[in-house]
Amino acid sequence: MATSKKKQSADLKTFDVDALWALARIGAPSLSPDGAQAVVPVTRHDMEKNKGATSLWLLSTLGGEARPLTSAGEKDGQPCWSPTGDAIAFVARREQEGDKDEAPQLYVIPPDGGEARRVTKLPFGVESFKWFPDGKRLAFVSWVDPGLKGQAAQAERRKADKDRKDSAYVTEEGFYRFWDHSLPMNRVPHLHVIDLASGEVRDLFEGTGFELSRAEPDADTFDISPDGRRIVFSFDPYTPKTLEHRNALAEIDVRSGRAQVLLHEPGWDLVAPVYSHAGHHIAFIATHQGLKHTMPRQLAVLDTHGNWAVLSEEWDQDVTAPLRWDEDDLGVLFCAEDQGRRHLYRFDVKTLHAFPLCEGGHVGAFALEAGTLVVLHDSASFPPQVSVVDREGDAEEQVLHRIESFNDAALATLRFGEVEELWYEGALGELVQMWLYHPPGFDPKQKTKVPLMQLIHGGPHTAMGDSWHWRWNHQAMASQGYVVACVNYHGSSSFGNRFADSITGRWGELELQDVEIATDLLLKQPWADPERVFATGGSYGGYMVAWMNGHVPAGRYQAYICHAGCFDWTAMFANDAYLWHAKELGTAYWKDPAKVAAQSPIGYAQHFNTPTLVIHGQLDYRVPDAQGLAYYNTLKAQGVDARLVWFPDENHWVMKPRNSKLWYGEFFDWLKRHDTAGAKGGAKPAKATKAAVKAGVKTGAKAGAKKKRA
Repeated sequence: MATSKKKQSADLKTFDVDALWALARIGAPSLSPDGAQAVVPVTRHDMEKNKGATSLWLLSTLGGEARPLTSAGEKDGQPCWSPTGDAIAFVARREQEGDKDEAPQLYVIPPDGGEARRVTKLPFGVESFKWFPDGKRLAFVSWVDPGLKGQAAQAERRKADKDRKDSAYVTEEGFYRFWDHSLPMNRVPHLHVIDLASGEVRDLFEGTGFELSRAEPDADTFDISPDGRRIVFSFDPYTPKTLEHRNALAEIDVRSGRAQVLLHEPGWDLVAPVYSHAGHHIAFIATHQGLKHTMPRQLAVLDTHGNWAVLSEEWDQDVTAPLRWDEDDLGVLFCAEDQGRRHLYRFDVKTLHAFPLCEGGHVGAFALEAGTLVVLHDSASFPPQVSVVDREGDAEEQVLHRIESFNDAALATLRFGEVEELWYEGALGELVQMWLYHPPGFDPKQKTKVPLMQLIHGGPHTAMGDSWHWRWNHQAMASQGYVVACVNYHGSSSFGNRFADSITGRWGELELQDVEIATDLLLKQPWADPERVFATGGSYGGYMVAWMNGHVPAGRYQAYICHAGCFDWTAMFANDAYLWHAKELGTAYWKDPAKVAAQSPIGYAQHFNTPTLVIHGQLDYRVPDAQGLAYYNTLKAQGVDARLVWFPDENHWVMKPRNSKLWYGEFFDWLKRHDTAGAKGGAKPAKATKAAVKAGVKTGAKAGAKKKRA
């Protein structure tokens, strides 16, 4: 007897924090040279043990079951197939024969199984790596003391660090911390080469003044030439080092160790270099930071004669690393955002035209070998999954063939709401995009009133999109009965450079108009309850809810939630990116304190009146926790209802399973506590409140489907 759809739906579970953490998290794929197999890292978390473990899995691009490759390590990451196909290298911390890694090391394992072999035993571990084309050597990044020579001396330095009895961090550097960690004291990231047969390790930068980016010295900062003789890399040519993002390109001869600067253009940031297959050109990302800090990242190419050119100058989108030359060297592959979605593009270097190879949703990573193209992709309605892209036919009709099913069984037991893309007339009379996440089973024509939550994104130069979020999961929030609105306000990325730059020097102004217009429009809908409206946000979104608390009349929103929010731009100079503030705010606080104060929520503290949950982590160096504490203390001092959740072991995000569960619990408990109308069984029919402008809502596609232009 067939089960009705209603019964089937009733049997499904609510998607909550436990269901979120029970899902497998798949990382970027690497393909075998023949394109027949992919290797991916898969992380699973244990809520009771409060930890995760990452193992490597092999996937067939031709069909078949996934099979595990590793299981012994805690975090087997960054898997990469050798060019010869006989080994897979990865970074891990493991224990072998009683010898436990103190820092992540390089391992290699045969793809047909067997025991992984540790190939480095470096005092300070391995950060990232790439294979040489011969499959016999690896280039990798390790942080070293630049004043020492040889691994023995580095090992002595490591021992001295461990034996320290004092704990002070002492520096004269202007760039000394990043996101959630202090940069290694008196150490810098160097490029090394290891010969797998002999185990010999060479520091290519030893005795030179070169180093890789101190911020994120990943595998995108360098590339190895097709003949294996040279390595191109990006580096900061200035002293002292800063987080200014103005890198140059250099190249080093692997055998002799001689290095030369290939391209240094003052004002330009040149990163993510990659050789063409023929070795005659280097593609890289160029950003004219000297012109304006919000300038887009563009595709550029350098030839062997030192000539270079920006190729994507007429294309108003941000190019993101990694870059990958197509197999014919006539195009370059990369991912880029476009109106809240992230696609994989091929940029034709002859016609200077970009066209999508795979449209999101959100394409997070890709790999191309022997004509086989594999993507890691997700959407607002499903977590990251791995698929082969059928490149035949029109790009608008691409076919994705799933090659794994890690989460299928779990997802089949869960209920999800529909996601809708909307466009409306926002600030400056310009169209603004908004995503609506509906509760499961929601009917937009229903008479029963439901609460509205504004979820404001960070950045500000990022965007909410048709993508899956592991930390602030929109589906998990909507599943609690809220219609969740995500506005891509002025300043958001993926809508062109002018839109992103429009808020410079006047933070809070246009963004607030966009959010408030959206709230007015939504309150006109038959389902909306004007007495059950909330606003939440993290990072810049946290700044926005603090800003709203000083600018929006009491009663408009029943409660706010401020996660890692910016509160005082003068005190924010304690963060790791303090040199960006003057660019974004239009001035330094010591030059025009009134202009900076006018863009700080702290300057409007006398108007705070809405109950606020403040959440912050002590290890947050991008928005130091003193920002959250000062905001919380200000609310309490004025008698405004407030609650503080402070994590001593979390950074800008909440990364540990048990802390995340507590975070979601506090989040929803706070909203329910101030949902007095909901507790009474609803409110009167919704009425729009003081719309900033009269604006119509234009409806786009539901997430996960092909986009229809508004």
